[in-house]
Amino acid sequence: MHSISHRDKQHIWHPYTPMKLWPEAIAITRGEGVFLTDEKGNQYIDAISSWWVNLHGHAHPYIAQKVSEQLHTLEHSIFAGFTHLPAVLLAERLLPLLPGKQEKIFYSDNGSTAVEVALKMAVQYWSNIDVPKKRIVALENAYHGDTVGAMSVSGRSPFNSNFTSWLFDVDFIPFPSVGNAEKSIAVLEYLLQSGDIAALIVEPLIQGSAGMYTYSAEVLDAYFKLCKKYNTLIIADEVMTGFGRTGKLFACEHIDTTPDIICLSKGITGGSMPFGATTTTQKIFDAFYDDDKQKMLYHGHSYTGNPLACTAALASLDLLLSPDCIHSIQRISSSHSSFVKKVQDKQQIRDIRQLGTILALELNTSDDTSYNNSLRDGIYQYFIERKILIRPLGNIIYILPPYCIQNEELEYIYENIISLLDSPLFK
Repeated sequence: MHSISHRDKQHIWHPYTPMKLWPEAIAITRGEGVFLTDEKGNQYIDAISSWWVNLHGHAHPYIAQKVSEQLHTLEHSIFAGFTHLPAVLLAERLLPLLPGKQEKIFYSDNGSTAVEVALKMAVQYWSNIDVPKKRIVALENAYHGDTVGAMSVSGRSPFNSNFTSWLFDVDFIPFPSVGNAEKSIAVLEYLLQSGDIAALIVEPLIQGSAGMYTYSAEVLDAYFKLCKKYNTLIIADEVMTGFGRTGKLFACEHIDTTPDIICLSKGITGGSMPFGATTTTQKIFDAFYDDDKQKMLYHGHSYTGNPLACTAALASLDLLLSPDCIHSIQRISSSHSSFVKKVQDKQQIRDIRQLGTILALELNTSDDTSYNNSLRDGIYQYFIERKILIRPLGNIIYILPPYCIQNEELEYIYENIISLLDSPLFK
């Protein structure tokens, strides 16, 4: 019988993959902790949490046990006009943990849908209260997902260039890099003064797919304060940053001013299954609470509020809030900081960015920094040969590991990054 990889090649179309240039996928047969095992028995350290979703390690027995128990009770039911205990318990437990006074939660399937729901909530909120605000402001180079609304509020890039004519108009403000923060804040205020901005949407403190670009908490707070001043809604896309990645449970906890709407996904179930959530304040919900059916939110998914996903999310929260996990987040953050000091003066590195458990190294190259940088495939293959899963954003290497990763595994990753810098790729 042919291998799984060979059979895959006959039928499967993979995400973010040039299928002619990269036709054969590595077939994973098992996951345990920080490791993925392929059909040949090779073990790979999952240094990026399988696209940032895995918090506690693969096939975590506690999450598996809770989901298995739920599977024997209720696997799914329609969520329009019906409810179930896992959805209620998750709402009761998650909402008090979020920044600000989040009172209501709308369940969906993934990060893109969580953003779509947030945008529709924000625009319809103003319509429902008869205020003419429809424009959205976002940060340049942002990434908020791959559905049409989420692409619209994302920076124009190779991710969405083929669909530009489909995207709605958005006002983009400059990314607040060092030396550019005051301009970014000023442009936002100029736009807000028009009085017709429905919402600002941001990835708080760090842009993920754009290249793990960080900006200061002071800038984020200035953005949020301006939105409050000019009566504009704030959407915080915490799909990547949520559940401890930045060193706090949520990135918006690094500041005092709070968002009106929060988008969640990725780590919400500990990486065990797809799930999304959009949370909001009572004020926004009340604008939809009306006898007029036209004012309800016309949005839903077949698997909205899936009981298995809610149960997985509850189990993941149990693990996340444990003293051991909190210590691990601090340990990983500290380990990254030590590594930064070790390599920050290397000439092969253009820039280093770290925020909590997220570490990114932008490498010097003759090409411009971009997602399709010519070094990308060589870097990826270099680490795969050393049994490390690192999926570079062009010439940007990043580490975003499960919290169960041990110091020895982190050191192995660091050592191989240093070896890469001294390899023929940089000669």
